Amino acid sequence: MDKYSEIRVPISHDNPSIKRHERKCVLCGKCKDVCKKKMGVAGYWKYDSEDIVCINCGQCANVCPVEAIVEQDSTDALITAINDPKKKVVVMTSPAVRVSLGEMFDRPAGEFVAGKMVSLLKQLGADYVFDVTFGADLTIMEEASELIERIKSGKNLPQFTSCCPAWVKFVETFYPQYIPNLSSCKSPIGMQASVLKNYFAKSINIDPSDLVVVAMTPCVAKKFEAEREELRSYYGKDTDFVVSVREIGKLAKRKKIKFDKLKDEPFDTTFNTGSGAGVIFGASGGVMEAAVRSAYYFTTGENPPKDLLQFKKLRGYKDVKTASVNLLGKDIKLCVIFGTMQARAVLDKLKTKKYDMIEVMACPNGCVGGGGQPRTNDTDTAVQKRAQGLYDQDAKMDIKSSFENPNIQHLYKEFLSAPLSEQAKKYLHTTYRAREYRK
Repeated sequence: MDKYSEIRVPISHDNPSIKRHERKCVLCGKCKDVCKKKMGVAGYWKYDSEDIVCINCGQCANVCPVEAIVEQDSTDALITAINDPKKKVVVMTSPAVRVSLGEMFDRPAGEFVAGKMVSLLKQLGADYVFDVTFGADLTIMEEASELIERIKSGKNLPQFTSCCPAWVKFVETFYPQYIPNLSSCKSPIGMQASVLKNYFAKSINIDPSDLVVVAMTPCVAKKFEAEREELRSYYGKDTDFVVSVREIGKLAKRKKIKFDKLKDEPFDTTFNTGSGAGVIFGASGGVMEAAVRSAYYFTTGENPPKDLLQFKKLRGYKDVKTASVNLLGKDIKLCVIFGTMQARAVLDKLKTKKYDMIEVMACPNGCVGGGGQPRTNDTDTAVQKRAQGLYDQDAKMDIKSSFENPNIQHLYKEFLSAPLSEQAKKYLHTTYRAREYRK
């Protein structure tokens, strides 16, 4: 056990997300403070006190004033894969990345830099760059359909979102009795990686083991998610490894790439079309809003009205937001939370306070405040600007809802059949497990 555990968070040597440079640590206690007060992790483990418990969110790294805690770096693995002539490297980028990457090059928080991001990744050597808003749309097709089934049956409500790996691990660790409430949907990255290995690899006539799938994310918990046994198949891991916004920014600087000089490039085809619903996944409330848009269509056969396309009660920088929507002739109660400490308060009252769907993101304002995002001295302002950048992009897009995405429609026709079909469950859904020990 860490001899300074009363002051700082202990970090296991095999933590896949973060590490500590001991010589830099000044024992300020900020990491312990955020882990206990914001994330509700430190001090809450009820089993063996010697176990090192971590949900891999990386918020301790974000608040460390001397960068003693940093993400596990995967850029060497990325370069090795790019330099291997037998491999094809796919980088898929999360929605929140495009409104934060610019900060690594002194651009303002919230600036939409998707085109330069694609250009940067191509200069680094990626063979394909795909948009995870496609995976977000795929998630909503499954998750909204799953919600409707649960509402009809009345079983395992409320349905919890499963996009945030830190939140999923939090449930597995501290509230295993609620594992059945987690959506069985893989995260957008998990879904898209599975489709890339099992569908795209075949389409380009390559063995899945020779397709290196890299996720560029705002999140270091995704590094943990990529290692989950549940997200492996005969060829190995679905997502080979994960790089954060900070990692790519630092790599670009080492390579002396001038970000401001890059010309905008489009995402590669096949997985280049996402809806506005997929884009707003990166902000707290975005997953819920996206699910409502499609669930409304699935239950009425009509496009969602304007008030559901701008579901204002689910937006804004508030750590707990509630709303309701009429589906299937019922008043469906919704709850959106960021911060797993706040999730504790809601979960502890579930026996008396009823909801039908709960979205939880571990980090401040969702993925825009992820543990792999650019460091800032003003987190509150930065995460709000990043979220607004996503909502501004959604407002400009013609395709608002996941079910409207033509590439999604094509994938179901050619490969998945229908939401919740046996094929869809095989490739897009997963299982969870109670974690009585730290791993």
